[in-house]
Amino acid sequence: MAVAAAFAPGSLLPTTPSTHLAPFTLRFRFSLLPRRAAVVAAAATLREVCAGRVPDHVLQRAEEVGYVVPTEVQEQSLPLLLSGQDCILHAQTGSGKTLAYLLSVFSAIDFSRSSVQALVVVPTRELGMQVTKVARLLAAKACTVMALLDGGMLKRQKSWVKAEPPAVIVATVASLCQMVERRAFSLQSMRVLVIDEVDFIFGSSKQVSSLRKILTSYSAASSRQTIFASASIPQHNRFLHDCVQHKWTKICTKKERLHVLLSLLERDAPKSGIIFVAEQSERSKKAGNPPSTTVVAEFLRNAYKGSLDVLLLEEDMNFNARAASFSEVKGRGFLLVSTDIASRGFDLPQTSHIYNFDLPKTATDYLHRAGRTGREPFSRLECGVTTLITEDEHFVLQRFQNELKFHCEELPLESMFTFS
Repeated sequence: MAVAAAFAPGSLLPTTPSTHLAPFTLRFRFSLLPRRAAVVAAAATLREVCAGRVPDHVLQRAEEVGYVVPTEVQEQSLPLLLSGQDCILHAQTGSGKTLAYLLSVFSAIDFSRSSVQALVVVPTRELGMQVTKVARLLAAKACTVMALLDGGMLKRQKSWVKAEPPAVIVATVASLCQMVERRAFSLQSMRVLVIDEVDFIFGSSKQVSSLRKILTSYSAASSRQTIFASASIPQHNRFLHDCVQHKWTKICTKKERLHVLLSLLERDAPKSGIIFVAEQSERSKKAGNPPSTTVVAEFLRNAYKGSLDVLLLEEDMNFNARAASFSEVKGRGFLLVSTDIASRGFDLPQTSHIYNFDLPKTATDYLHRAGRTGREPFSRLECGVTTLITEDEHFVLQRFQNELKFHCEELPLESMFTFS
């Protein structure tokens, strides 16, 4: 993902952040500033961090062997990992990455099903043995964890897999590809794919082509959670771009976009804001779907914990209802969810932030939306316009920049989750 961090005080057309919607990235260091404690409250136990999303018997096994208090990495990563979002887990060796992604694995699988539901790919037999040991410890006898690490064992393991497919497989790239190509098992029912030490595998000419098959040919990114883990990803931003470009990870859905919006609101803490959403299409109306404005407003009313009132302004509202919405926001903090109807003729000078949840149709519409912020007498406020886009929409925003002669600064959205 990408998000810009620049805002332009006192400008009618603020410097515009844009957000690319792709996998979340979590990068961790240990030189944390004291302010971090104010941003994320430390959880007392690993069980509290998991918040009921990991089976109790798995957590009990973890506690029995001493995993009671979460490490820095686990505390920060588990809420995202357990939400099912694709993640790049970038943290130092020994920081607890393995336990974090294995808890995500066990939260996703169905223990009553006999199929391969999770796959952990490792670059070496030695690492595979370590991961398998922890996975079997957590699973106890609730499910089978199989290690495919030794070429000499594959023939025997093929018959075992066919007799009783394991729920979790830990495998080296070569062993996995041999088994799949021999049709020992299918990965179509896989729910979680973890690539550990991903930079090492991509740096190996012998393994990289096979890894690409695992990511794109053996299962669909849209039907699984993909987790990349490593202590070192030298070209981090480039790797993020490749994840989206080569479809190794899911492109953000509407539901995920809502969570990105929520994260932006928590980060920006706007004085007041307008969230612009596309008008409902005729096809969507005929299908009986609620308007996007309603979906966004209801989500924020349930999930947003800030002090601003969440209000709704819709195209189909009659004049009195529109007037009531308009009078409600006068003189107080608000988050107004609206179509482009709020981009013209609505004078709400206290608006500090604009969020384009959906792209406007034209550059002119973009200009009018942006013009709702940075207005007198509040033009000295820190103001900003943030646009959420997918990779495929990037050219549209670029066209708006060319037409309106403004610069859109882009930064990885990982900056929202990085503490350094």
